[in-house]
Amino acid sequence: MYIQSLISPALRVVLPLAFLSTVYLYLYPVVHGCAFPSTDGSLVASFRDTVAQHFSSEHHDTTSPGSSLAPFRLLVLADPQIEGDSSLPKPEDTLVPRLRARWDSVVLAEKEDRTTVALAALWTIISHDVPQFLESIRKRIDLFGNDFYLQHIYRTLNWWSRPSHVTVLGDLIGSQWVSDDEFEWRGWRYWNRVFAGAEKVDESIITPEEEQKETIFAIDDEDWKKRIINIAGNHDIGYAGDISEAKIERFERMFGKVNWDIRFEYPTSSNETEDAKPPSLHMVVLNSMMLDTPALSTDIQSATYAYLNSVITHRSRPVEDKTSFSLTLTHLPLFKKAGVCVDPPHFDFWPNVDSGGVFHPHGLREQNHLSRHASEPGLLESIYGMKGDVAAAGLGKGRSGLILNGHDHEGCDTFHYIPVDGTWNSSAEPIQERKTRWKVSRWTEVKAERTYTGVREVTLRSMMGEFGGNAGLLSAWFDFGAGEWRYSIQTCKLGTQYIWWAVHILDLIAGALVVAAAVSSMISERQRQAQSSDSQKVTAQKANKDKKA
Repeated sequence: MYIQSLISPALRVVLPLAFLSTVYLYLYPVVHGCAFPSTDGSLVASFRDTVAQHFSSEHHDTTSPGSSLAPFRLLVLADPQIEGDSSLPKPEDTLVPRLRARWDSVVLAEKEDRTTVALAALWTIISHDVPQFLESIRKRIDLFGNDFYLQHIYRTLNWWSRPSHVTVLGDLIGSQWVSDDEFEWRGWRYWNRVFAGAEKVDESIITPEEEQKETIFAIDDEDWKKRIINIAGNHDIGYAGDISEAKIERFERMFGKVNWDIRFEYPTSSNETEDAKPPSLHMVVLNSMMLDTPALSTDIQSATYAYLNSVITHRSRPVEDKTSFSLTLTHLPLFKKAGVCVDPPHFDFWPNVDSGGVFHPHGLREQNHLSRHASEPGLLESIYGMKGDVAAAGLGKGRSGLILNGHDHEGCDTFHYIPVDGTWNSSAEPIQERKTRWKVSRWTEVKAERTYTGVREVTLRSMMGEFGGNAGLLSAWFDFGAGEWRYSIQTCKLGTQYIWWAVHILDLIAGALVVAAAVSSMISERQRQAQSSDSQKVTAQKANKDKKA
C-alpha cells in the first residue's frame, strides 16, 4: 500500500506529460502548421490541402490550372552527417586493452616500485580509463539514437506533408576519410534506419540515350515519392584537392550519381500546338565540390565542367522560354562577402608536399563557399543565363529558377542580382568589353526597384539535432494566367535531439510506472483477498465455537 501511495501521484503527473509530449513529437508538423505552400499563398489552403490528402482516396489533379496544391512539392533536408567509428575510441583505447596495459606496467615494474606504480595505475583507471569507457558507451547510445532522431524527421514530415520529391543536400555521412567498410556501414544505416523504405535514384532511369536528349518524367509521377535525390557533399567525397575516383565510385554505388539532370513536365494540353512544349521544371544535380582548383583529379574536374557545358548547350531551354524553371541542387553555397551569412568566405590548401596520391600538393583542402568565378560566370551566368548586357538574349534577364544548397549548418536565404545601374547595351557600345557586376543581399532585404534580374539561393539549415532538426518544404508550379513559374518555400523545425530523447525516456518512465501500478494493484488485491479469506475463517471458527457452546 505504501508503494501504491507513491506511484499514484507520480502517475497523475507523468502520464499527462508523457501523453502531451508524445503527441507533440509525433505530430510536430501539425502543431507548427508545417505544410507545402499553396499556389494561392493561403496558409489555410495549404493546411486544408494537406489534411485532404490524408482523408481522400481520390487522385488530386495538381497539374490543373485551378489546383491550390502544387504539383512539385520537394521535401528538402541537409547535412545529416551520420557519424560512426571516427567518433569512438580506437580498439586499442577501449577499456580491456587499457586495463591490460596498466597490469603489465605493474608486473614489469621493479619490485620496490610496484606499490607506487600500482597506485598510479589504479588512479589512472579510476580518473581516466573508466570515465572514457562510460563516455564511449554514451556515444554509442547517442549514435544509435541519432539515427532514429533523423529518421523521425524524415518519416514524420514525409507522412504528414506528402511530398512529390525528396532531396538531401549533401554531407550524408560525417567524414570522407572513413574506410570502405565504415562507409558501407554508414550507408546501410542511411538506407535502413534514417531513410528506411526509400530508395536511391537509379542511374538507369536518369541517363539519356544521347547527350543531346533530355530525360523527361511527368511532374506528378508517383514513383518519385519513394526516391531520395542525394547530393554529394565534402564529408561524402571530400574537397577538390583530395577527391579521388575511388571516393566518387563508392558514393555513386551507395547513393547515386553526383552529376545528372532531369526535366519534370506538365501533361500536354489538348489545345497546344505541335511545336509548343508544356511547362516543365529542369532539375540540375551538380557536384559543386569539383568546381574550384587545384584539384587532385583533373579527369573528374574536366568531366564535371563537361557535364555543366552539356546541360547549358543541350538540355537547357532558351532564356526567353518562360515555361521552363531551373532548379539547381548542390552542396556548396555561392560566393558572398563576409557579413551576408554566418560563414564568411574561407579557403584552405594542402601543404606543397608529396602525399602519395592522398591529396594534390597545394590543392584545395577546404572551402565554405564557391569562389567568385565558379559562382558568377560558372553558375549564375551559365545555368541561369543572366547578364548585365540588355542586348543579350532575353534582355539578359536569364531563366527563372532557384538554387538550393547546404553546407552552412546555420542556413541562409539570399538573392544574387544584377543591379539596375550595372546594366549596359553592347549594341550601343560594341567596342567596350564589360563584365557583369553581381551583388548579393539577404532575401528579406532585397529592394525590387534596385534589381534588374537575379536568382534566389536558399542555403538550408542542417537537420542535425544541434541545429534544431530543420527541413524545407518547397512548392513550385506554373501560373497559367501569368504565363510563368512561381514557387514558395517554408521551413519546419522539430527541435534538438534532446527533445526526442526526453520524450522517449518519459514514455519509458510512464510505462514503467503503469506496470508498477498494475503489479502493486495485483499484490494489494491478493493481500486483500487473503485477509478476507482469513477473516472468513476466523468468523467461521467463532461460529462453530458458539454452536458447541
